[in-house]
Amino acid sequence: MRRPALYSSASRARPEPPDADAAPPSPPVPEGQPATAAAAPARRRWRSDPRLLWATIVLLAAAALTAGSFALRPGARVLTQKDIDAAVLRTLETNVLPSPAAKAYAAIIPSVVRVMGFVKSKDGKQDVEQGVGTGVVIVDKGIILTNLHVVSGAQTIKVTFSDGLETTASVTGMQPENDLAVLQAHKIPDDMIAATMRSTADLTPGDQVVAVGFPFGIGPSTSAGVVSGLGRSFRSPEGKHVLTNLIQFDAAANPGNSGGPLVTMDGQVVGIVTAILNPSQQRTFVGIGFAVPIENAASAVGLHPF
Repeated sequence: MRRPALYSSASRARPEPPDADAAPPSPPVPEGQPATAAAAPARRRWRSDPRLLWATIVLLAAAALTAGSFALRPGARVLTQKDIDAAVLRTLETNVLPSPAAKAYAAIIPSVVRVMGFVKSKDGKQDVEQGVGTGVVIVDKGIILTNLHVVSGAQTIKVTFSDGLETTASVTGMQPENDLAVLQAHKIPDDMIAATMRSTADLTPGDQVVAVGFPFGIGPSTSAGVVSGLGRSFRSPEGKHVLTNLIQFDAAANPGNSGGPLVTMDGQVVGIVTAILNPSQQRTFVGIGFAVPIENAASAVGLHPF
């Protein structure tokens, strides 16, 4: 006898219709079979799906366009001489540059020293200032050029460097015919800078110069002018001797400038200020000063700088 079929009273869930775009489930990979066998259907799906193919094409095209735009982009513009000239002109118009005299002063001032001569008081207990002048360091070991009349008769000589260091000094050489004396400082600054000397062979009237020193003890001071003449002679007020082959200049100089450097606009020493013309007894500058050429001055220390 045939048995009747039995049915459950619970409602049976209907299976969802398959998605046309969905990929068919991959069959399980049997044990021992390589995983590439399972990936094969995915590769076939990528090749057969046009949307994936077109998306890949679009991405590659976008990458190619981006690379092309970088390749076609122009590089940095090359500077021309016209650009450089324009930049320099713009800088000159918008910035105030130091004057030639200011640059010359800045170059020489580390080498300029104040020179003071002292004598003992009558009771021998005090040093009395005899006079003040100027000197210039020409060798970085503390060798200083000044005028002989600045230190003549002094029992003690003191020099003050540009950084404020004060020390005593000794006379190590003299050249009376050029009114020059050579000093050796007993102490020197750690960063002592000697002046740069320049030949006077190409010096001509009209060349700009500055005189740096301590006029009337005030300073360091600077004054600017030009070379007025070459090969001049000067007779001392006492008439004892005549200085020859001097540089004449019109940069203001007064007592205290003696022994200081006469400097070109590039900061190089061409002479040692020695005298001023005094038609009266006032000992003030009337427009004519004299300097010993640096060749003569350097020979006072037994060397020729050129």
